[in-house]
Amino acid sequence: MKFTQSLKKNSQFRYVYHRGKSLANRHLVLYVIKNGKQTNQLGISVSKKVGKSVVRSRVTRLIRESYRLMEEDIKEGYDLVVIARVAANTASFQEISGSLRHLIKKHQLLVTSQEKSSEKSSDL
Repeated sequence: MKFTQSLKKNSQFRYVYHRGKSLANRHLVLYVIKNGKQTNQLGISVSKKVGKSVVRSRVTRLIRESYRLMEEDIKEGYDLVVIARVAANTASFQEISGSLRHLIKKHQLLVTSQEKSSEKSSDL
């Protein structure tokens, strides 16, 4: 089941950049803003400073997979834009995943165990 849609248009990215809150660490920058929908929307930006196209594609795949694995633990109703920094070009999957989890936790977007249990009981 797909929980997240992609941000594709330049105007969508600009809106999140200008109105959203941002936090950064060594590998990534994360912009977040509420979207008022039932799903999240994810945008990934990897500039040419990071490396050639093969490297940029690899970093994009690592970010997308890291997000996919923790998608169920993230609150719904947000637009997220992840920007890769130059240090991401040599980072391993574990480093990218840890960086993304750190930023999502800093933005307080992780669903707590209490919220998970209340969702499960309401689904029954």
